[in-house]
Amino acid sequence: MGNPQAHVTRSFAPRLRASWQRSERYGVPEDEVLPVFSGAVDTGSLLYECGTEVLRGLQATLVNEPISLMITDSEGLVLNRLCTDASISRSLDKVYLAPGFSYAESNAGTNGLGLALADRAPSLVRGGEHYCTDLRGYTCAAVPVLDPLTGTLAGSVNLTTWSEQSSELLLALAQAAAGNTAALMLARASGRIARPTPRGEVFRVYADRVDPGTLPRLSPAWTTAFAETRAALAGGRAVAVVGEPGAGKTALAALAHREVRPRDRVLNARPPAPDDVDTWLTLWTPELTKDDTCVIVSGVDALPAWAAEELARLFTEARAVGGLVPFVLTAEDAGALPAALSPLVDRVVEVPALRFRPDDVLPLAHHFARRDRGRDVTFTSAASRALMAYDWPENAKQLRRVMREAAARSDVVDTQHLPAEVFTGVGHRLSRLQALERDEIVRCLSEPGATVVHAAARLGMGRATLYRKMAQYGLNARQLKSWPSAPPGPSPSPRPGRSRP
Repeated sequence: MGNPQAHVTRSFAPRLRASWQRSERYGVPEDEVLPVFSGAVDTGSLLYECGTEVLRGLQATLVNEPISLMITDSEGLVLNRLCTDASISRSLDKVYLAPGFSYAESNAGTNGLGLALADRAPSLVRGGEHYCTDLRGYTCAAVPVLDPLTGTLAGSVNLTTWSEQSSELLLALAQAAAGNTAALMLARASGRIARPTPRGEVFRVYADRVDPGTLPRLSPAWTTAFAETRAALAGGRAVAVVGEPGAGKTALAALAHREVRPRDRVLNARPPAPDDVDTWLTLWTPELTKDDTCVIVSGVDALPAWAAEELARLFTEARAVGGLVPFVLTAEDAGALPAALSPLVDRVVEVPALRFRPDDVLPLAHHFARRDRGRDVTFTSAASRALMAYDWPENAKQLRRVMREAAARSDVVDTQHLPAEVFTGVGHRLSRLQALERDEIVRCLSEPGATVVHAAARLGMGRATLYRKMAQYGLNARQLKSWPSAPPGPSPSPRPGRSRP
């Protein structure tokens, strides 16, 4: 008799159809809502604090409206619910749409907040569009909230009302609340700089960028990952290269393919903001069927669920037409690969972070500096020690930036040509104010003849406070004696990146 839901979903928009299909695969019951109960709600997070404040302000303008306003985390766990209408509150309690319950798509089927989190895009689910019959009396509008510093998914704002209410206005209100929440989170995040919106770059990786002959000899950790990737691509296999941001995943994949098929084009596609994904896919996916092109899709773990499924379909079709079509996906770890794409991957290769490859720091530093300077650049022993001692939380990407700035100053790189961030032992990104404080402490401690006592007096703080600040920023007074008291030009503020514990 076929699927009884097929005639219903056929008239749905593609995103809703895909969500219903996922709900069915998850085994979500159609006739009963059974969300997962956590019981533990993080009420101390910045998202909870800012989202609740924004929703209370919005609630004050909706006193007589039967609308429930909610904040959820990135997994769909309801953190807070505000509502002045007793009837809709009692109704939502019956379907467990309340703090402590997870309304992720995999738990509650197609619903507004679950779809918004899965696709990372504003979502409106009306009455009969809900997968579970218990939810078809509601209209839900939800908008994801992105962390303004890292760009990662922080959670969502969800507005729920009866299904006959004005849905267009509901979505507009949810979008405004989500935007205000992100703005308030940024304002309270120690003055740090917001992460730029992804631009969805699609570009060719040209031969001169990835010529294996120009690279230095690197550590076994890198060469092993390179060899595994090269072997898989030589066999026409699909590879997932995983590792921390900035570790060199795309560079490794491009180099490996260039060595296997040096005359091929290598195309790298980086996901854009969720609203632009459709156009982004249209731009480059025709390249999949070309025999002389290898496609690298970077950061697939940031793709909306529907886009990952569409990409999986396109890859499958390309393989059906052209046989073993090699392609590469990159993500932070294997577990982050979208469920739709994971079955297509034949081999997962991990690129270790730069802090686990200390022997690669100086060879890469020389390589990057030579590329920017146009000739060989040397490093003093003090500069070499500083580079080797640093943890490089942003990996090779950060080393590349530091070398670009240092090589622009001299053919002989000394500690005075390195930014103050290299002399810290912190494993997380600093705010702008923290960076200024750290740089001033470095300047005072590195003055000729300076001691901690003198530096504390110059900074106007107690000696105990200075020692605490030095520990906070990972500063070593003895090492700083080799750093100049007046570095040439201001040191750059740390750029936003992925925080590490």
